[in-house]
Amino acid sequence: MMRNLLFSFFALFLCVSDGSQMTISAQQPAEYQLVFSDEFNQPNGSRPDPAKWICHEREPYTWSRWISNSPKVAYIKNGSLVCRAIPNKSEPLDTARMLTGAVCTKGKFEFQYGKVEVRMKTNSKAGNFPAAWLIKPYEVGNQYGEIDIVEMFGKRGVASHAAHSKLTFNNPRHGQRNEFQEKTDVTKWHVYGIEWTPEYISWSIDGTIVAHFRKSSNADLLKRGQWSFDFPFYLILNQSVGNGEWGNYGNTRQTYETRFDWIRVWQRK
Repeated sequence: MMRNLLFSFFALFLCVSDGSQMTISAQQPAEYQLVFSDEFNQPNGSRPDPAKWICHEREPYTWSRWISNSPKVAYIKNGSLVCRAIPNKSEPLDTARMLTGAVCTKGKFEFQYGKVEVRMKTNSKAGNFPAAWLIKPYEVGNQYGEIDIVEMFGKRGVASHAAHSKLTFNNPRHGQRNEFQEKTDVTKWHVYGIEWTPEYISWSIDGTIVAHFRKSSNADLLKRGQWSFDFPFYLILNQSVGNGEWGNYGNTRQTYETRFDWIRVWQRK
């Protein structure tokens, strides 16, 4: 792996002995400006800032099938956003087997191109399925677009990154590599990042570039939707549980938890 000079602004870190807190000194390049951030420093037990975040709606997909607005699954604790998946013992009228936390900036903050970093850690239980990612509103542009800053799957011990375009979403045999994995101790704090431009998306872990996805120069692939990332996207932070896909079977009697220390978005001036 190579350290990319474009990421020279990434944070320098000083950790206390238990690794639970971190002092951050960020060097921002002159051509970029901070356009969104949340340090999650609200009082313990409070919801994430309602001026920035809403609870994502429940949908019939693996990651969103059990989303709940319960205060037990998305709340602030010790300067972090805690997202959890818990057995449903408190909502008797809800048929969901678990309640899961998911917050997003839809309708609050959407952006096109830039750099994003999120500092987070999770557990490595079988069935664990958290993510920090971006998605395009479905009604915009009539093309699917999703950029996964990072996802984790159970006990794999890898950070997964992906760019799902109209082509990759509709045609699994598209022949374009758009998913990447990097061996990582996901139970430790790491800074996961992307740089998203009109020509490419790159991913980083703790400032080191680990993957690239580039816009094709093939007119036929572009016509079929190889690159559907020229639209505003919004942010999602969530904790979910696997349903058996990729061998990631969840245990609905367990509690899963992911902590997000902060998230920041920069754009060129």
